[in-house]
Amino acid sequence: MLALLSLLQTRRDWPGHVLSERLGVTTRTVRRDVDRLRELGYRIGAIKGPDGGYRLEAGSELPPLLFDDEQAIAIAIALRNAASSGVDIDDAAERALATVRQVMPSRLRHRIDGVRFVGTGSSVRADPAVLEAVSGAVRDRATLRFDYGDRSSVPRRTEPHGLVSRNGRWYLVAWDLERDDWRIYRVDRMRPRTPTGPRFEPREIPTRAAAAFVDARSKGSPDRDTWPCVGQFEISLPARDLVPWVHDGYVEEITERFSRVTAGSWSWTGLISYILRFDAPFCIIGPDELVDAADVAADRLRPAAERIREFDSGNDPDPG
Repeated sequence: MLALLSLLQTRRDWPGHVLSERLGVTTRTVRRDVDRLRELGYRIGAIKGPDGGYRLEAGSELPPLLFDDEQAIAIAIALRNAASSGVDIDDAAERALATVRQVMPSRLRHRIDGVRFVGTGSSVRADPAVLEAVSGAVRDRATLRFDYGDRSSVPRRTEPHGLVSRNGRWYLVAWDLERDDWRIYRVDRMRPRTPTGPRFEPREIPTRAAAAFVDARSKGSPDRDTWPCVGQFEISLPARDLVPWVHDGYVEEITERFSRVTAGSWSWTGLISYILRFDAPFCIIGPDELVDAADVAADRLRPAAERIREFDSGNDPDPG
């Protein structure tokens, strides 16, 4: 019955035969369980026709905290992982978990208590009230004014288009009305002013999606979620050892112990350092800018290594 209720809450209409297939029971069992849910106070309507089925009526008053086992575990994990959300809700999440736990049957309490892990919470936290205000402005397409950082200047005036959570921090992608350009703002530095301004017609974000826009700017690209410098190299490591560390690059297996990697960085020198971290012999395929960066890096490293040797020998290095 809980599995049936969970399905009914995920979409508006469910044909009876689809429910029976999803639950692995007969359509007769589905009808019987629907009747039982109605007796418990759930308003479930019947859909007529050849594909007749069931619908959970809008505005139904649902009895609280009827979770199946998987939902209970999901709630425990989500609440215990609140620290990594980047929002200052640790205490509220702990109290919510305690409340949920108290009304669970002992079988589920035992499973929830068994979910233990250590999270890596962000050191920068967004105020839940600020996050709610910014999110509401995005939803309502309302002009948003806010003070930003420690500056006591004129407040920013923006058209908010999207909220993005990335690496434990929250960002607002907005059109800045004073600068007539797209900007990214950290929510933990924002202090919204009330009330919000007039509604606006949404613009098209250069990358179409707000998350892609944040990713593009983090890579040094103004309008595409790609690195400005992309190169290719071959390295004496098996593909299976490279895949976990290449992230948004590509790995091609050449032999069992040799691979070709395509990767990007914000600069050609940065890409050289990216390659060197694998600590294995490699050769650069291209482009020429990457080869030139390798030559420059080698010219910088040789004198640095010589100075280290002079230090070790007790001689004063030549400052020139």
